[in-house]
Amino acid sequence: MSDNAADPATEAFVAHRNLLFTVAYEMLGSAADAEDVLQETWLRWVKVDLEQVRDRRAYLVRITTRQALNRLRTMTRRRESYVGPWLPEPLLTSPDVAEDVELAESMSMALMLVLETLGPTERAVFVLREVFAVGYEEIAAAVGKSPAAVRQIAHRARRHVDARRPCEAVSQSETRAVLESFRRALDTGDLQGLLDVLAPDVVMVGDGGGLKQAALRPVTGAEKVARYIIGGTGKVPSTVTVDQTVVNGNPALVMRLDGELDGVLAVRVEGARITGLYYVRNPEKLTRVESETPLTR
Repeated sequence: MSDNAADPATEAFVAHRNLLFTVAYEMLGSAADAEDVLQETWLRWVKVDLEQVRDRRAYLVRITTRQALNRLRTMTRRRESYVGPWLPEPLLTSPDVAEDVELAESMSMALMLVLETLGPTERAVFVLREVFAVGYEEIAAAVGKSPAAVRQIAHRARRHVDARRPCEAVSQSETRAVLESFRRALDTGDLQGLLDVLAPDVVMVGDGGGLKQAALRPVTGAEKVARYIIGGTGKVPSTVTVDQTVVNGNPALVMRLDGELDGVLAVRVEGARITGLYYVRNPEKLTRVESETPLTR
């Protein structure tokens, strides 16, 4: 990429880079793939005649969306051979992401997993419309559909997501309090303490990617999940430390064995209890939890 600050193409790209990364990540759930999409976007952007571009931000979002859609279709095939459940790549985020309630909710592990159940075009339309408030005409240009078709897709995708998202929003402070109770129970190996904080129908999903041990299927039910967690930490000869952090704009826990990063645990909380546990252990997905990734919309 050119270092020439006066180059208008570079200036525009740099000015909107964090937004473009956020769009690509929301569509793909993978920081590595989002970075690749940005590289492809840049290669196309430098060939554009800027004199013909009315709105540079919108045009860049359009290119990014098209590249992300192409990648999303190939990723779907790649995921079929993935070992065990697939979870989005967790990102350490700054406080301003957590303060943007809508952005933080859209990036939560729970909602990102809901977005995984949408088709590629539906996901692109939902993300652009609901998260980034892009107009129907602009979305239509990005996904290659008519504005009328995009409205229908947006309506269908919103209904699909609304049926699967938590019924009531939980504040960050409530989530932190629940996580603290969970952490204390984990530290002391307190089975009853874990049962008190887990919802009866809680689901735990682990992602080791075949590189680290993790349950190959989701574990369901408070008793099974609690015993799985206590059993797992009990077998570890190392010193386990658990600290609160902020991942994808939401409170989470980072687990270390003898000081070495082992994984990130994100949660879904409803009614002051944990209904979803998402544990990412795949080391290839833990490259962005030590330093913040700037995100914006």
